[in-house]
Amino acid sequence: MNTRLNGHMTAAVLYGREDLKIERVSIPKLEDDEVLVRVKVALTCGTDLKVWRHGHHPRMIVPPAIFGHELSGVVELLGPRVQGELRSGIRVVPANSAPCDQCLFCRRGQWNLCEDLLFNNGAYAEYIRIPARIVRQNMPIIPDHVSFQDAALVEPLACVLRGVHEIGVRSGDTAVVIGCGPIGLTFVRVLSQRGVRVIALGKRPSQTRAAERLGAAVALDVSRVRDPIGAVRQLTERGYGADAAIEAVGSASTWQCALQMVRRGGAVNLFGGCPPGSSVQIDPALLHYSEVTVRSTFHHTPHFVREALETIARGDIRASDFITGTISLNELPGFFERMKHRNGELKVAVVS
Repeated sequence: MNTRLNGHMTAAVLYGREDLKIERVSIPKLEDDEVLVRVKVALTCGTDLKVWRHGHHPRMIVPPAIFGHELSGVVELLGPRVQGELRSGIRVVPANSAPCDQCLFCRRGQWNLCEDLLFNNGAYAEYIRIPARIVRQNMPIIPDHVSFQDAALVEPLACVLRGVHEIGVRSGDTAVVIGCGPIGLTFVRVLSQRGVRVIALGKRPSQTRAAERLGAAVALDVSRVRDPIGAVRQLTERGYGADAAIEAVGSASTWQCALQMVRRGGAVNLFGGCPPGSSVQIDPALLHYSEVTVRSTFHHTPHFVREALETIARGDIRASDFITGTISLNELPGFFERMKHRNGELKVAVVS
């Protein structure tokens, strides 16, 4: 079987800090157990914006390299050792990682912490090579009625679903979501659909309006609130605080705020990763005497990737709720330049 598609493709190649070039590169050659996917939709995200600004990611990408990791597409070629239902022309969602299934962490069911977690980038291109491990474990087939744009939401939704699972909220609880970017708004949507009363904190009117549209009971613009912690507590029973808080910003100050917004016995998920070298001051008495549980959910697992696709297939999450526009691959460098100035866009679909 031919495992090479001869010729070149267009791709976005990251060379370093804010140095992204659209180039013609060779179409990837496959090993016998790998798959080549033709990218139909790739989504922009906050992580990719950070990678573009910093010029690299210590675990996921070392330049020069094609980057991007949220995508859906069509199987173009299969290596001769690929088994199962896959065939040329089938629609798939390749996740951006797969665990080894052998290390201590995998044996204990902590696949996201796998010591040999295999990451794959390259969504901002016409074609992407999918390594064998991802083909076997983490590349579900898209149901016929699900669009490519909806399916491309699987990766970020899988992370959010795992975060909701880890914090253990129940119907009737009150949860505060700090941050109304794409991830924070996804938390708002998922939690509200599960009967949780959501208090959302954003920093501009467009974000708070989006949070209300996606199910938040209350959405506060923190730029207009002198004391966000007090404002949140006033919205809870007897001012005790929320049952749970989810920090979806990734800054030391909002991490500290999250810890002060929950009631005694509450739970905090520090979902947003802070920049390297950040320092967060925590009052030990707050944790100890109030029995506050603190979690920090990282990444997803194959189980939650499949749960995310099932959630999308039911219509609970739709691309139209989060994707604010479409661009071509050639427009991607200009889009990141605009995003640097916080233009208010949520996610953009890069279509081919």
